[in-house]
Amino acid sequence: MQNMRIAVLDIETTGRTPQTGTIVEIGIAMIDLRTHFITKLFDSLCREPEFEMKFEAKMLENCWIFQNSTLTINDILNAPKWSEIAPKIQRIMNKFPVTAYNKEFDFSFLKNRGIRIPRELPCPMIAATPVLKLPPRFDGSDYKWPSVEECWEFFFSNDHIYSEIHRAYDDAVHEAEIVYELYKRGSWKPIITN
Repeated sequence: MQNMRIAVLDIETTGRTPQTGTIVEIGIAMIDLRTHFITKLFDSLCREPEFEMKFEAKMLENCWIFQNSTLTINDILNAPKWSEIAPKIQRIMNKFPVTAYNKEFDFSFLKNRGIRIPRELPCPMIAATPVLKLPPRFDGSDYKWPSVEECWEFFFSNDHIYSEIHRAYDDAVHEAEIVYELYKRGSWKPIITN
């Protein structure tokens, strides 16, 4: 791949699947794999039409994201509509090769909403799994998929402690750093997978 500038995307949602949750925030960082330069491509809250009806918790305020981040229901009620931000997301997807930490989760929400991802890159979480070699959660699997915080501790524990704040752009920046570290080590390659 000649252009070494890639996009790293992160979303926050009210549920674990596109059918049971809505997107409430999207952050996209661009990283140049040659220079390690990171910049913001996109950072926005998002209100989908089903926001007040489609969530996994018994009550909206009990959704995991509102319990574990600084996001509030009011933030989302006043956020730009999905119909306003979807074209901006699509333009970025058309311009950059893109990945996400636990890419299957993030990309499933976008694809379910009609976003095309023409140049998907490998998932850094999958690439990090044999590097960290964490004990498996279930019998029959080799290693546990590492969380972002576990990767950060493994790669950067001497630099500074990172506690994931579950805000999309902040997460995307930290995930871009993990991608860069995996790339430097030869454990992740910017090869289009679709």
